[in-house]
Amino acid sequence: MSRSHGVPGEFGDQAWAAPIRTPLYYPDSVTLVPDADAAALVARIDTAACGASVKDSFADLDDLTEAGFQVLFDAQWIHRPPARTSPPVPDPDLSWTVVSDPDLLRAWALAWDDGNGDADLFRSGLLDDPDTFVLAGRSPGTGGNGSGRVVAGAVASRSEQVVGVSNVFAPDGGPDMAWPGVLGAVHRLFPTLPVVGYERGEDLDAAMRHGFESLGPLRVWVQPAQD
Repeated sequence: MSRSHGVPGEFGDQAWAAPIRTPLYYPDSVTLVPDADAAALVARIDTAACGASVKDSFADLDDLTEAGFQVLFDAQWIHRPPARTSPPVPDPDLSWTVVSDPDLLRAWALAWDDGNGDADLFRSGLLDDPDTFVLAGRSPGTGGNGSGRVVAGAVASRSEQVVGVSNVFAPDGGPDMAWPGVLGAVHRLFPTLPVVGYERGEDLDAAMRHGFESLGPLRVWVQPAQD
């Protein structure tokens, strides 16, 4: 996502970090090991204006409070082994596809955004990343491929060992509607890879209902606006 916005990022021994501000909802830094050096991490990101954020992958960076950060939310890492069970049966009325053109990506982004005004986050450059797969669940329709509007979706990010899934949505049915189709699409693309991600609250409960297990906590910190 950051690369599609022209924002560079660099991996270090303890964290990934971007020297300029990342897109909305995406962290300026992500820790890669426990007990990372909070001061060194903060020095690698732009804190000149409020809103900088850190994904604390092990929920152990309490020293960030000394740098003026506060907890935005806590969540749980989730994991679904590929051999646990067959993917849940998706809604037979939905057609699932990998987004491959800017027009469909725009339709997907508008459905994900659901009127909040943030659809422009998803730029066409995202489609150039060979390891990023935007998954769209489409209703029956009269389009060229027989599919209509986007009603559910997610983003799958492939690595050598796992597939990370984020941005799971279905405005009219919630994650319980989206997960079967998402998992089915991921299984077709990467049948031997486990699926990982993180969720919280009711979204975490939904993921657990669809075969995920909790692996441990993470925390997102944000630099709040000054009074």
